[in-house]
Amino acid sequence: MSTFIQLTYFVAAVLFILGLKAMSSPTTARKGMVWAGIGMIAATIVAFIPSTATYAWQGDHVATNIGLAAAAVVIGSIIAWGLAKKVEMTDMPQMVALYNGLGGGAAACIAAIALLQGHAANYVQQSMAVLGALIGAVALSGSLIAWGKLDGKIKKSWQFSWIQLVNGLIFLGALALGAYLTSTIDLSGTHAVGQDTITLIVVFFAIALLFGVTLAMPIGGADMPVIISLFNALTGLAVGLEGFVLGNPAMMIAGIVVGSAGTLLTKLMADAMNRKISAILFKKFGGGGAGGDDSVEGSMKETDANDTAINMAYADRVIVVPGYGMAVAQAQHKVWELTELLMDRDVDVRFAIHPVAGRMPGHMNVLLAEAGVPYDIIEDLEDINPEFATTDVVLVIGANDVVNPVARTNPDSPIYGMPILDADKAKNVVVVKRGKGAGFSGIENHLFYADNTRMLYGDAQKAIGEVIAGLKAL
Repeated sequence: MSTFIQLTYFVAAVLFILGLKAMSSPTTARKGMVWAGIGMIAATIVAFIPSTATYAWQGDHVATNIGLAAAAVVIGSIIAWGLAKKVEMTDMPQMVALYNGLGGGAAACIAAIALLQGHAANYVQQSMAVLGALIGAVALSGSLIAWGKLDGKIKKSWQFSWIQLVNGLIFLGALALGAYLTSTIDLSGTHAVGQDTITLIVVFFAIALLFGVTLAMPIGGADMPVIISLFNALTGLAVGLEGFVLGNPAMMIAGIVVGSAGTLLTKLMADAMNRKISAILFKKFGGGGAGGDDSVEGSMKETDANDTAINMAYADRVIVVPGYGMAVAQAQHKVWELTELLMDRDVDVRFAIHPVAGRMPGHMNVLLAEAGVPYDIIEDLEDINPEFATTDVVLVIGANDVVNPVARTNPDSPIYGMPILDADKAKNVVVVKRGKGAGFSGIENHLFYADNTRMLYGDAQKAIGEVIAGLKAL
């Protein structure tokens, strides 16, 4: 039986890795999710085989604990299935942040059991348990704050002069208390954990949860894609550490895969914004106003749906730049309908996706895939940028910072040096926008004031619908 168990864990690990690899391409992402899901189901079922029972199941209540665990799996699966089926695509970032936080919370709960019941066989494992507890708790509370900001329940960023000093003191306090717990808890398992130690463990978790809150609260909305990815990496790391404590290969491998992939994605996202991860965590940017000279010359010039339809109908090449405004309006289906009409007129249409467009990594790709947009007309920043100069019309739908030319021209701008989509180099630009305000990061977009740019105000779904009507009337 032991050989079968270890073989199952090995197969699960292979499925995790193959699934992650398949997720790197939109054409195979669905297959990758299925493979990883099968691996997780297999690892979960094997965990219920008696010979794999962990320390938490030892004693006279093995059957009861297994029954409770099975009930929790069933109830959690039903709830998750129902919520996932109902969630709107615009709310997908919130769901990702919430579920990611729950993963960190689960790892923290495993650590709590390890600390209370003496699972660790030595001080190395005890240190792993404490570190996993800290990281998992931070991922839980931080992800919940990210969820609140993405969902609009938390409107402001928490900023004051000494915020980073306070964060540092909280973190050092958690580390010090964790180190004390590591050195004082009896590892022999012969003595029950005393009330004083239980109190210290509760205080330790409270401080760790507080640190997650104070870490995430100052971070503005523009940096949320990077932060979600970072907390995802922390959750994976916490799971991997607790897997080491429990001696569970599936947890170790799954945690390492998630942690390493999340870390790499965080680095790539930060590079796409030309920002250091430390700057995102410890400097104010996004959602709270920007520094530097933000003065704009000229004025925004309005257009209407009929003029937009004429310009696009007689163009040779059109590039569509989707942003969060398209997601909010759920306009992706209308955008694809417009694209099909233009293609029927032999217009070459491409979609340009910036790595940090939307509210999470790959947000725009998911929305376009839902609408049925073919993968072969969706281009990344590096591939599409050289084509803007020869493009007749660029249609920007709810995007802001990713097309802001001050990233190239104004050294005083907070986004200076950030790679952007070169929409301003096209012959004509039409921006679909709900109003005249600045974007999510609070930075004024100079593209909107350019001579070759026209503003089409209104809800994206309604505006694109009017453009479609105008196109059909030609």
